[in-house]
Amino acid sequence: MDQPTVGILHPGSMGAAVAACAATNAAEVLWCETGRSTASMERAARFGLAPVASLTELLDRSNIVISLCPPAAAEDLARDVARHHFAGLYVEANAISPERTKRIAALLESDATVVDGGVVGSPPVGGKTPTLYLSGPDDATVSLEALFADTAVRTAVLGAEVGKASALKLSYASFQKTSRVLVALAVGMAREHGVDQELIEVASRRTDSYLSEPQYVAKTAARAWRWGPELEEAADTLAAAGLPPEMLRAAASTLARWNDAKDDSSLTLADALDRLAQP
Repeated sequence: MDQPTVGILHPGSMGAAVAACAATNAAEVLWCETGRSTASMERAARFGLAPVASLTELLDRSNIVISLCPPAAAEDLARDVARHHFAGLYVEANAISPERTKRIAALLESDATVVDGGVVGSPPVGGKTPTLYLSGPDDATVSLEALFADTAVRTAVLGAEVGKASALKLSYASFQKTSRVLVALAVGMAREHGVDQELIEVASRRTDSYLSEPQYVAKTAARAWRWGPELEEAADTLAAAGLPPEMLRAAASTLARWNDAKDDSSLTLADALDRLAQP
């Protein structure tokens, strides 16, 4: 399709940046401002997204809708879209299990074309170039490749089967996010015994260790409200494959101790470890 109109649900830090990249090859990128926070409004304005007053208006005007929201909200959001009988291209790009993605596809596919998407990497700002993995009908993935052509969002098609992109996203997230939780536990344990600096020195001899860069712990704490539900989805995916999900569920439970640090960019390592030690 030529110059499609794109709707983004909802413009968080990743969603807004991805939507801004889509704007390169879109006629317009819309978002629904009703009920959203001041931070969301400021973010959407910063990225040049066009506000609309209702979900109905967004869906009526959009050829492509991209869902990028906290994992726990993905299915409810899809139900809202299904109730409006959206008949365009719906990109389910949340960090959710393949099983949940397939349920969402079943909700929507009587009216819409559904593509499974998984974003691997940081938001596409400041030189970052994440990859949007796609799986779904060939003509739909071709449209999405065109939408993000020559932007900071790379695309890679994994095939026609819905669920593949979600599986890849969660497989990668399982390691990336759990490893940071383990860093927090290791540094917290060492700090309790007064050997945290020594631990970091030991780890720094290995250039591939997150343990040598504990500043990531504070960033992990600020993102815990999103990462915990994502790891629960990954745990569900492990369980569905007959693999033990307990470690990821434990990591999600650990992250829950940081839920009140949501998006707190001022958090320090000491703050994060103190919060981790308090149930």
